[in-house]
Amino acid sequence: MARSLEGLRVLVVEDDYLISLLLDNMLTSAGCVVVGPLPRLTDALEASAKVSCDAAVLDVNLGGERVYPVAKILAERHVPFVFVTGYSGDALPREYAEQPRIAKPFKAAQLLGALSNLIEMPGRS
Repeated sequence: MARSLEGLRVLVVEDDYLISLLLDNMLTSAGCVVVGPLPRLTDALEASAKVSCDAAVLDVNLGGERVYPVAKILAERHVPFVFVTGYSGDALPREYAEQPRIAKPFKAAQLLGALSNLIEMPGRS
């Protein structure tokens, strides 16, 4: 049975205003607490290093800058994350090739399912 997402603190890094609104709506409707959305890499870097969160949703391309430095910080902090992107898995760097990825456009069920899978991974409480 999938774990409830109620109260899950989710860092959202997305530069497209409409997609960030969609993500915020989908996550808050599922009971998540949204941190962000953050549209710029500099803000996302600061938040990923300092803000308490249980999981993250990361757009790969932030106005021409890649989100991978944020992913690295989150991985070092043992915060699970999913990429939300229009890029294929082949376009991701080798170290992130196996990272969960949701292709744009996506549905709420895909996003929430991916988050549920992230927090249910072995070693997670």
